[in-house]
Amino acid sequence: MEQFQLQQQVKNEWVDYNGHMNDAEYAKVFSIAVDEFMNHIGLHEEGRNTFKYTIFTLETHVCYLKEAHEGGQLTVTSQILDLDQKRIHIFFTMENEQGETISTSEQMLMGMDTTEDRPGPFPESVFEKLKEMYEADREKPLPKQAGRTIGIKRK
Repeated sequence: MEQFQLQQQVKNEWVDYNGHMNDAEYAKVFSIAVDEFMNHIGLHEEGRNTFKYTIFTLETHVCYLKEAHEGGQLTVTSQILDLDQKRIHIFFTMENEQGETISTSEQMLMGMDTTEDRPGPFPESVFEKLKEMYEADREKPLPKQAGRTIGIKRK
């Protein structure tokens, strides 16, 4: 089973006044990863047109762990944490060229029937691919950042 992976280089315009990739650009790379993930599962342009179906992002939680610098090579991988007929709870991990995790993005994605303009079940071939990926991902440990909430830790 071919695992999802996105390779991306840090562009000059993504670097801010602090000398590293701007926080919004991490979100951009994760957004690009969702588009590439859609291609990976068969919801590329042809699939979206054939099935009259797409995916919307409902929620996202980004953790910034290390800096990324201009020209640096980024690799984004995915792990499906949960799945039903219309939703994907997915976790993306961004690593630098040294294999260090520099950012993560936990997301809830919703399948959308574009003829009805409302949530709908995944097309059968897409759902089969997602189930196959989910079964493989269930063997992986839960990522440390998964399920985090924002708050000030009190003693």
